[in-house]
Amino acid sequence: MTTMRMATERQGGAAGVQGTAGATVGAALLAGPALMAGYGAVRLAGRAVGDYGPGVWWTAAHLLFLAGVFAFVPVFLGLRGLAGERGGRRVAVEVAAWTGLLGAAAVAVQAVIDLAAAFVAADKQAMSEIFERVQDVPGVMPLVYTVVPMLFWLGLLALVTLLAFFRRDAVPAWAPVLVLAGTALMAVSLDLLPVGALCIGAALLPVRRGLSG
Repeated sequence: MTTMRMATERQGGAAGVQGTAGATVGAALLAGPALMAGYGAVRLAGRAVGDYGPGVWWTAAHLLFLAGVFAFVPVFLGLRGLAGERGGRRVAVEVAAWTGLLGAAAVAVQAVIDLAAAFVAADKQAMSEIFERVQDVPGVMPLVYTVVPMLFWLGLLALVTLLAFFRRDAVPAWAPVLVLAGTALMAVSLDLLPVGALCIGAALLPVRRGLSG
């Protein structure tokens, strides 16, 4: 009787942990795109009033951006967990997820640099000079600004595309199309970032139901 009770308690505890993890990922699936859209909206507002440089608008926008990047960490890990335990399928999803996480790390570093530069700079000119000095350091441009950050979006697109094939019950076939559209919009212009982020949010929304399935 005692052994059976202990086994039941262990199963209940595991279910509780899984439920908590699922709730965290579900919240991140909403928060990540929403925070990215918020960054884009605040950026546009700051530019509209002509005060997007060192100051409140810049700081608020980049804090939202950094929070959005952090929110995508449980998104990548949660989507990775949908792959199951099969060999080839699991490997492909793992590669996509860790590619996205590597890109997220680079994007986070970029956001921190932007915040730090704005904190110490007196005006836009001084901030531009700080950026130039940072970007002149060998390796910084590809690692933080051009090549590695793109892995964030490519990893997300690859991950959603793979899961649309492997887990059609959790990720609809049209989800990769929306992720691609959102990524393309943001690549065309940062002014389109709110729309692009909302496209990605719409693509990830049905996944929340799949997590509980």
